[in-house]
Amino acid sequence: MTRNIIAIPPPIRRIAGTTALTLALAAPLALAPVLTTPAHAFFGGGFGRIVYDPTNHAENLLTAARTLEQINNQIASLQNEAQMLINQARDLASLPHSSLQQLQQNVSRTQQLLDEAQNIAFEVQEVDQAFEREYAAPDLSMSEQQLLADARTRWSNTMGGLQDAMRVQAGVTNNIEAQRAEMATLVEQSQGATGALQASQAGNQLLALQSQQLSDLTALLAATGRAEALSEAERAAAAEQGRIQRERFLTPGTGYQPGNARMFNN
Repeated sequence: MTRNIIAIPPPIRRIAGTTALTLALAAPLALAPVLTTPAHAFFGGGFGRIVYDPTNHAENLLTAARTLEQINNQIASLQNEAQMLINQARDLASLPHSSLQQLQQNVSRTQQLLDEAQNIAFEVQEVDQAFEREYAAPDLSMSEQQLLADARTRWSNTMGGLQDAMRVQAGVTNNIEAQRAEMATLVEQSQGATGALQASQAGNQLLALQSQQLSDLTALLAATGRAEALSEAERAAAAEQGRIQRERFLTPGTGYQPGNARMFNN
């Protein structure tokens, strides 16, 4: 039996080979959305081809995104901890300004003025002794010289008390300017405080400044009250002394008593 062989020209063979190769490459791409089995890469004949897997690629992207999110969270946590440490350091920072020395100097000056009180000091025992000695009610047996000396002593006490009160007033007035400057400094330090400790220390120093002002006011009231008390005590003692002298003047004497008189030495 004789076979008839039809010769295919070379151009037609090339077209047919190309078409077959094209169909072979296009078939996996057309069936890729339908296939459920994971694709894989294979190598053969010295030539390799990598098959793209969308599911694996998406999972890799999701894993990378989660990892990046975890890293960002860790960075944010470290930043928060660093800021917390910075805030704690600010809260523990001490106020660079202290008013203690200035306030102590003001109180010492006022106390020195009170300690320099003339004649009668601000002590209970000394006050009792002075009133018992100089402001007690006189009697008829006292001499005129003694009455005059006691009156002069009481007047001296009153004048000294008035002068002491005026000196304390002058000292308190001089402290006002220093207190004003210190208050302005403390308010500025309080407003510029960087932490809770600095703000608290500034507030405490402002309270100390107010205490020092109250101390000056107390000293002023004490000195003024002392001067007024001495003045009233002198007035009361003078009234009692006047009553004694008037009673002594009105008390009848022994009258004229006759006696021997010598007109000449011989």
